[in-house]
Amino acid sequence: MRYWILLGLAIFAEVIGTLCLKWANHNESPAGYGVMMVMISLSYILLTFSVKKIALGVAYAMWEGIGIVLITLFSVWLFKESLSPAKVIGLLTLITGIVLIKFGTTRSVKAEEVPHAAR
Repeated sequence: MRYWILLGLAIFAEVIGTLCLKWANHNESPAGYGVMMVMISLSYILLTFSVKKIALGVAYAMWEGIGIVLITLFSVWLFKESLSPAKVIGLLTLITGIVLIKFGTTRSVKAEEVPHAAR
């Protein structure tokens, strides 16, 4: 469970960092760029820790995919960006892909986990 929490925090940091990029550009704020760099760096660090127990493909798909969905929704809300039908279809396709990757990934069994009699 701990590694899923780390992945959630990595997604949160990525979303905040990316939104700060747009905000800093909009407001010409050097502080926004600093927050962006810290949050994006923190996001990668947390992602690194999360893949210790979560399959890399699953963690990366969720990190990037959920991040894109949240960034798009927050951009519509905060920056008044448009949400066209094509974007909605793309986001739904992205979510479908994340779900398929998650449920299509089986847990690998390490040699130490196999009972001695089965070796």
